[in-house]
Amino acid sequence: MNQKNHDGQSHDGISSARERLQAQRTKEKTRVRRIRQAVVGGAVVAALAVAGGVAVWVSSGGGSGSTTDTAFALPKQASDGDKPAVPVGAAGARSTLVVWEDFRCPACQQFETGFRPVIHELQDSGQLKTEYHLATLIDGNAGGTGSLTAANAALCAQDAGKFREYHDVLYSHQPPEQQDRFSDKKYLIQLAGKVNGLVSDAFTKCVQKGRYDGFVRKSNAAFASGGFRGTPTVLLNGKDLAQVKGGQVTPAELKKLVLAANKGKQSPSQG
Repeated sequence: MNQKNHDGQSHDGISSARERLQAQRTKEKTRVRRIRQAVVGGAVVAALAVAGGVAVWVSSGGGSGSTTDTAFALPKQASDGDKPAVPVGAAGARSTLVVWEDFRCPACQQFETGFRPVIHELQDSGQLKTEYHLATLIDGNAGGTGSLTAANAALCAQDAGKFREYHDVLYSHQPPEQQDRFSDKKYLIQLAGKVNGLVSDAFTKCVQKGRYDGFVRKSNAAFASGGFRGTPTVLLNGKDLAQVKGGQVTPAELKKLVLAANKGKQSPSQG
């Protein structure tokens, strides 16, 4: 009888432990699912609405350090000032898309995946220029330095005229949010091999030395002080897309918004 009771207690203990583990896993899956909601039906609202949830998760930390140092290396053609950014697209484009993003941010990856074809089309046709502002929010909350090192590597790619291509490769190979694989500089250099003509001694040294870490930290500080809800934050001609049509902006509608805005504007040569 005692042995039976002992076995029963052991069985109950094992069952209880399994139940607790299952509950923990379920809770984690729910949290991840909430953060990682896809761009349902192609609508930006899913990614941008999730940004509100991401903001709650990421806003408790300051990212990969901060900087008050005004002296830092500036990538080719990148903008300086209070809000450092990387421009992509024709400088004379009539419309501007401003994107605040973090390479480790799942919602950013969802936005990039859903809207990339249209954004590329508009950039390539001269209708849209994009300003990318890089943040390091996930580093400060999930731990690690992957947001910072990936952003630095992307800026190293900017020096080689390959920012857009490498930017897209990083999002296509984004690790799970709790995995800090982007902190591995060798891995970032390996991914650069997917961009024709990017890997070079200059690029490798730039990544390994963190040449543009200061630029990234200043950009992240600008995000932290900007009153934004989370990443991605996407603004078209100064208007937050999360506030346009209730956030129900699809890639096709983004294109319509850009073309409509451009019809009412003079080109720089006409102004």
